[in-house]
Amino acid sequence: MGNFSIALSGLEADTTALNTIGNNLANLNTTAYKGQTTSFEDLFHQQLGESGAGDPIQVGSGTKVGSTSTDFSEGTLLPDANGNTSDMALDGNGFFIVEQNGQQSLTRAGNFTVGNSGSLTTQDGQFVLGYPAVNGVVNTNTNPQPITLPVGATEGAQATQNFSVTANLNSGATVGTTFSTPLEVFDSLGQSHQATITYDKTATNSWSYSIALPAGDATGTPVNNTGTLTFDSSGNLTSPTNTVSGISFPGMADGAANLTFNWNLNGSGSSPLVTQLASASSNGNTPQDGFASGNYTGFTVDPSGVIQAKFSNGNSETIGQVAVANVANVQGLVSVGGNNFQTTGASGQAVAGVAGTGGRGVVDDSTLEQSNVNISTEFSNLIVAQRAFEANSKTVTTFDTISQDVIAMVR
Repeated sequence: MGNFSIALSGLEADTTALNTIGNNLANLNTTAYKGQTTSFEDLFHQQLGESGAGDPIQVGSGTKVGSTSTDFSEGTLLPDANGNTSDMALDGNGFFIVEQNGQQSLTRAGNFTVGNSGSLTTQDGQFVLGYPAVNGVVNTNTNPQPITLPVGATEGAQATQNFSVTANLNSGATVGTTFSTPLEVFDSLGQSHQATITYDKTATNSWSYSIALPAGDATGTPVNNTGTLTFDSSGNLTSPTNTVSGISFPGMADGAANLTFNWNLNGSGSSPLVTQLASASSNGNTPQDGFASGNYTGFTVDPSGVIQAKFSNGNSETIGQVAVANVANVQGLVSVGGNNFQTTGASGQAVAGVAGTGGRGVVDDSTLEQSNVNISTEFSNLIVAQRAFEANSKTVTTFDTISQDVIAMVR
């Protein structure tokens, strides 16, 4: 009898709905899990005839699962209590791109980890893709590639080549007054030296200067380490201008190369940083570009996905940039497990790019996106699906009773 198939179609559809709800509840704590909803639609109808008014007389043949849609709304972004920088979340649209055995997938789950080889991977070993940096510059015109961090690497030392000094020399000081500026510099081996710039007022608006290293740090005769600073009536440095070049200390006692650097009088601006005003002599910043060697200590990721490797000497180096992809129709994506999705003809191809551009979300470092399953909603749906299943079960038992009555009539 057709009656049984109607009720059984309802039981089959309700079972699918219950499975969907159960899967949502099972993934309440799954990073970036996206909840799903099962929708039904009726099967074809058989037309038995027409009423006296000409209206069709139809009997339905049951139901079926029409679709299982995915809720791609953003889950709660929860900062990592331990500040784990390998954890990332996307604030906005888009997906991280991962790859394993040549197969690319998309994921919202940013609970990544760093392997012994330095590869940034998912929990099940898929490579996280991005754009590599060349000489500190990210080239986003290339295809996304696996991101590798310099785990265990050591950054070599760099000798000081340029420095600048922000200072004021008291215009009211008497001739013979001295003042000094401490300056840390590094040689080619990364050894730190505490240099000193000593100023000696020789006349109105005129100070001589001398740059020296601690006794015993260099055995040779210094070159171009002395001179005179001249100021105008407004306290502006008029001579020398721009840069004092070729200051050199030969014969470094530790075996390093001759320490040679330039004094950039204007810093990064266009006006001299050393002034002579009617206030107490004082020192400000003394930036320089040398540094000691340093070991890799970790990394950070900025909102655009740029990865900066950190070293123990305080330096950072741009390693690459995490790729973020968009698709035209997210409902066309197919879930393949492991928090991954793959594209289909319905979704359109994934278009990779940079976070924060082209409608893509930005990257939140040390943060994870939580499951977007709402437990209250799922419990309500569970009750509805349960009642529907029970109702269809009752229909089956009713049809069975009627069938038994029909059989009894024949006896």
